[in-house]
Amino acid sequence: MHRVRRWVVRHSRVFEMIYRRFEPVLVKLAPLWRRLGHERVEAPVRMVEKAAKGALFDCQMCGQCILSATGMSCPMNCPKTMRNGPCGGVRADGHCEVKPDMVCVWVDAWEGSRRMEQGDLIHVVQLPVDHRLTGSSSWLRVVRQRDGTASSTANRETTR
Repeated sequence: MHRVRRWVVRHSRVFEMIYRRFEPVLVKLAPLWRRLGHERVEAPVRMVEKAAKGALFDCQMCGQCILSATGMSCPMNCPKTMRNGPCGGVRADGHCEVKPDMVCVWVDAWEGSRRMEQGDLIHVVQLPVDHRLTGSSSWLRVVRQRDGTASSTANRETTR
């Protein structure tokens, strides 16, 4: 899994471009999502999202995806789940202090962000994870935010 995650980071600009084309399609389908009911489509969309993002990014389905702000490196893969940069325990070789065989998620995030058009988003301070949203679809949350139907719980910043 580490190999795939690192490959994605090296190709973060391509994944950024793919998502920029994918998100508007999801948003255009907002009337369909509303008609079917967000609760009803949550499970199948979540299943597809988990499969796709799990295979590529080792997604942990936090429900508040920020891949586009972290160089396509999921910060939830950090053993300490650091959401706003490295913990200070990054070894001199860029590896994690908790899992020495793993490159720090934030070393990858910085590398990936430098390749992306909107790479400066890595400097945006992220809100803490709302664990009530764990396991839910961040794709549908983005749709609800864009079309104004997001609930107060889901009104947190989610980029991807």
